[in-house]
Amino acid sequence: MAFNDLLLQLGGVGRFQKIQVTLVILPVILLASHNTLQNFTAAIPTHHCRPPANTNLSEDGDPEAWLPRDGQGRPESCLLFTSPQRGLPFPNGTGANGTGATEPCPHGWIYDNSTFPSTIVTEWNLVCSHRALRQLAQSLYMLGVLLGAMVFGCLADRLGRRKVLIFNYLQTAVSGTCAAFAPNFPVYCAFRLLSGMSIAGVVLNCITLNVEWMPIHTRAYVGTLTGYIYSLGQFLLAGVAYAVPHWRYLQLLVSVPFYAFFIYSWFFIESARWYASSGRLDLTLRNLKRVAWINGKREEGANLSMEALQASLQKELTTGKSQASALELLRCPALRRLFLCLSMLWFATSFAYYGLVMDLQGFGVSIYLIQVIFGAVDLPAKLVSFLVINNVGRRPAQMASLLLAGICILINGVIPQDKSIVRTSLAVLGKGCLASSFNCVFLYTGEVYPTMIRAAVALLPETLGQPLPDTVQDVENRWAPTQGEAGARPGRGKPRKQQEELQKQMVPLQASAQVKN
Repeated sequence: MAFNDLLLQLGGVGRFQKIQVTLVILPVILLASHNTLQNFTAAIPTHHCRPPANTNLSEDGDPEAWLPRDGQGRPESCLLFTSPQRGLPFPNGTGANGTGATEPCPHGWIYDNSTFPSTIVTEWNLVCSHRALRQLAQSLYMLGVLLGAMVFGCLADRLGRRKVLIFNYLQTAVSGTCAAFAPNFPVYCAFRLLSGMSIAGVVLNCITLNVEWMPIHTRAYVGTLTGYIYSLGQFLLAGVAYAVPHWRYLQLLVSVPFYAFFIYSWFFIESARWYASSGRLDLTLRNLKRVAWINGKREEGANLSMEALQASLQKELTTGKSQASALELLRCPALRRLFLCLSMLWFATSFAYYGLVMDLQGFGVSIYLIQVIFGAVDLPAKLVSFLVINNVGRRPAQMASLLLAGICILINGVIPQDKSIVRTSLAVLGKGCLASSFNCVFLYTGEVYPTMIRAAVALLPETLGQPLPDTVQDVENRWAPTQGEAGARPGRGKPRKQQEELQKQMVPLQASAQVKN
């Protein structure tokens, strides 16, 4: 609460907050492009086996005689007759004057390039027996996201949000560019894994840096704005992929802007809250004075002194001298419970969300249209989520979004495959609910973890209007049940007493300011 009062005295949501939040959020518009890029760069066009090279010159006649047919009369994708089948074909795919023996495509494939002129599938023949390699590429990207969350989350808590974010922008730009020029599939997968790592770092530090510079009452607005920017990125991806169907050019196009993000990110101001929790009061004071100057609160900034900060942020300075680590998530009972709950939330939301958005071709409609529809459903879904988050609370919003998403997915599982409109409608509704869940869990994660390890539902506490915890002890005091409260609902620890103590800590700062005035 002491730090929140400092932010309010220095302008609250002033010019600095508006500029930095805008610049930090801007790269989020391309995160959707990287997360779901393989829907387009790894799209599977219609294909069939390539007949022998000398078919047109031989006496065997039409190349079509080499192609078995499926039940709908279309060429089989992965089989070729060992010899041409002359005469009228039988319904089972064999010919009237041939053995009907087939083999896997020995001469490669012919692809329909009318929709997708070039993808990694057509370039490296990731079809039939090699089809699993296509999923492998996306799996390695998601593995990179997991590794990046662990590595860059810990580094951000040690080195600061700004430094890690700058590096993540550069890594995304370089790895994405290298993937666009990859000479073979293994090299492409390696750079996609590195892209996943850096994208995870961008997401975590974007949310954390913004939350730590904003007053309490604006956090839901910032979280919702970030979610809407991500949704706009889904529209952008559909348009760009339609205009640039060649996979290498598309990969390059969504990666090059991160060079610009890398350049201007050097002007970001590091989180003063993180500096305070790290015990670096001199840098905390310097950054707060810079923010006051940018916000036009020069007099308030001039009144800030080292003594006033030491008095008001005494708790952060005392506990910040001991370096906390991610192991605190397992050592501390209150943090351990929060960690397990949030882990289940992240797993459930991510597993269902990406299960829906990573197989757009499976819906049987235009891949570009379904991408636009999936982006459009986010707009009302996140608006409803914001209203519930800001007026009712985080926990009801999280519970309702996951419950509705689960119902839609379960119902969709029993709908017949030929009911494509019903299945697509349920999938779109479920995706909107999962987008709302993401909106809430991002905000939740930033609010319940202390500053020192911030970048690491029914049992989660409510955080509406609560100050951000700075230390592990803050979490213990606020959400760990006391002896007299055993069995009480989580979130009913000692928030009122904590607020009274923190308000008392603000007295020296206010007194100092009055004396200097």
